[in-house]
Amino acid sequence: MSIEMYLAYLATVAVFFASPPGPSQLLMISSSMRHGPRRCGWTIAGDLSANSLQMLAAGFGLATLIATTDRALDVIKWAGVAYLVWMGIRTFRAAPTPPGQAAALTSARQLYFQGFFTSASNPKAIFFFAALFPQFITPETAIWPQLLILGATYLVVDGVILFIYGATAAQLFAGLASRGRLLNRLSGSAMIGAAGLLALRDAHAR
Repeated sequence: MSIEMYLAYLATVAVFFASPPGPSQLLMISSSMRHGPRRCGWTIAGDLSANSLQMLAAGFGLATLIATTDRALDVIKWAGVAYLVWMGIRTFRAAPTPPGQAAALTSARQLYFQGFFTSASNPKAIFFFAALFPQFITPETAIWPQLLILGATYLVVDGVILFIYGATAAQLFAGLASRGRLLNRLSGSAMIGAAGLLALRDAHAR
């Protein structure tokens, strides 16, 4: 892979992330408002873990297998929608907690799996990676090292973007820390909004 090809890939990924926020970004906003951007590194880790598995699935050709199983796509998608709605309603209806206690009530494991399930619930990501990576691979050289570079670059950019969303949300809503009920409702609404975006996505689109 030439440096020119790699820079073209970076530009393509940058354009992709310039689009309006999706479910993962809204989840990051929701989590950061309640827990702060530093603890939400666990949410980012969950999101990137799911992306890594989706990249592996694309790399091993599972995109073709999943494409023939429409029901599997629907199950994955709607399970994610239901999970986000459930979490959103719980957060929306949660009793207000004193500033600083929200983090203590939510474990790192919970934050991790929120990020993981939200990202994993978008099965179309496998098709996205399966379509994206071949455009920037040089077939005359070893494939897997190139896939590793492309995948790692995507994960780094994704992680930075998610952190920026979280840090910005935490800064904007810092003054609401003492208004627990309003903060919970905003956070829960963001989760439900993420579920809505996921529900509107066509799991069968190529």
